This record gives sequence, C-alpha cells and structure tokens, in this order.
Amino acid sequence: MCLAVPGKITSISEAAPLFRMGTVDFGGVCRDVNLDCVPEAGIGDYVIVHVGIALSVMHENEALAIRDDLRKLLPTEQEPSP
Repeated sequence: MCLAVPGKITSISEAAPLFRMGTVDFGGVCRDVNLDCVPEAGIGDYVIVHVGIALSVMHENEALAIRDDLRKLLPTEQEPSP
C-alpha cells in the first residue's frame, strides 16, 4: 500500500536547472519536495506528496480534512506494555 500526504508549499526554489523544488509543511514538519509534476503549484498551495514528489495540487479544505483524518489514526496516549 502507498501513502500520499497533503502539505502546504511554503517556498519554491528553481535554482537547479532540471529540478523545481519546494519546501512543504506537513502540519509542522517541513520537507524538501520535488515540484516538477505540478508546474502550476505556487507558494500557499496544497499538494499531495508521495516519496518526496508532489503529485497534484489540491483544495485547502480537502487537504486539511485528510490531515485531520490521518491524525485520528495516531494513538493519543502511550499504551502500557504487557
């Protein structure tokens, strides 16, 4: 199974001639992401990212809903060891 995660583009760098890179914020964790597949994406846009590559631009409401759903999957408290 593959997992793609939504994040918000906070900066874009086109310094490398063959790669359009951006910094993407995944709810407090920022990572460098390849933006070559989404040439229309700009700062402030939400993108869906899989293995460091932004695959598509998405609406903010959808991205935040997915982020909330993913947070619900995380345990809220450490369960005691048996």
